[in-house]
Order: sequence, then structure tokens, then C-alpha cells
Amino acid sequence: MERMGKIFFYEDRNFKGHYYECSSDCPELSSHFQRCNSIRVESGAWVVYERPQYMGYQYILMRGEYPNYQSWNGFNDTIRSCRLITHQLSVHRMRIYERPDFSGQMLEFSEDLPNLMDRWRYRDVHSAHIQDGVWVFYEYPNYRGHQYLLEKGEYRRHADWGALHPSVGSIRRVLDT
Repeated sequence: MERMGKIFFYEDRNFKGHYYECSSDCPELSSHFQRCNSIRVESGAWVVYERPQYMGYQYILMRGEYPNYQSWNGFNDTIRSCRLITHQLSVHRMRIYERPDFSGQMLEFSEDLPNLMDRWRYRDVHSAHIQDGVWVFYEYPNYRGHQYLLEKGEYRRHADWGALHPSVGSIRRVLDT
């Protein structure tokens, strides 16, 4: 299956100023623009990073318009790399665990959870097993705060998905559009 996607990065808010069009993974964007204040995702789902080589804070963007960096939960106007997210299944399934190494209480689900505390009595998630699909953990409820992309596989500790602490407030599926 060929990966298809198109994203536009604009230097100014509201899709104004110099822009760069991208249709594939790009480990270094700074040669194309100095700052990023708005983004339009025409197709595909993308993860954009504040640092080159897919490092630093990550922001997961689905098809749509983001007129300023606050609209994608950004902390500033710095975007330095991007990657197209693809998966072939429309099925999503995951398990989260109370403790590291898949121990303690477990919850299995296949839908978005805008407030994890509605279904899970713990504020923290210490390990996760992504059985199908691609998911995003958000630090706070209602898809706010730091974002962490989790693809199919096992995450024995919160550090495995790049988090400094195990707090998870909401979880969303990444859907191909």
C-alpha cells in the first residue's frame, strides 16, 4: 500500500506568508522555512516534531486546518521535522496497565477516550500493548497537553513512548482520512 499524504507549513498565522508543501517524511525542515505558525493537512495523518530527526515534542495532526500553533497544542512556532503516519487496518485495539511490564490492573478498549478517568481509576498508565492501529496518548483530558504517538507493539514503561512521567488524561485513535 502506497503512503499518501500532503501537508502545508505556513510561516504566518492563518495560512499566510511563505509556505512549504510536503508529501513524505522529512527529517529536516529548517531549510524550507524559519518558523511555523499555521498548518493545513490536506490528506493523511502526520506527526510533526519541534526538533530535527523526529525528536522533541511531537504533535499529531489529522486532516484539517490549524490556523495557529495553539490549535495543534504547540508551545511555540518551531517545527523541524515531520513524518506521515500510516496503517492498513481500520481496527484499533489496545491494552493499558496499572504497572510497568504489563502488570496490575488492565483495561482493553478500541475507541477514543476523551477522559481516561471515566473508564480507568488511575491517573497513570505505566505500560501499554498496542494490538492494532495507531494511537495517541495525551497528558490531559480532552486531548490536551503533551502528545505521544504509539504504534503497534509493546511499551513496557512510559519512557518507551517518550514520556517523562506516566500521566495520561485522554487517548485517541489515529484514523486514516
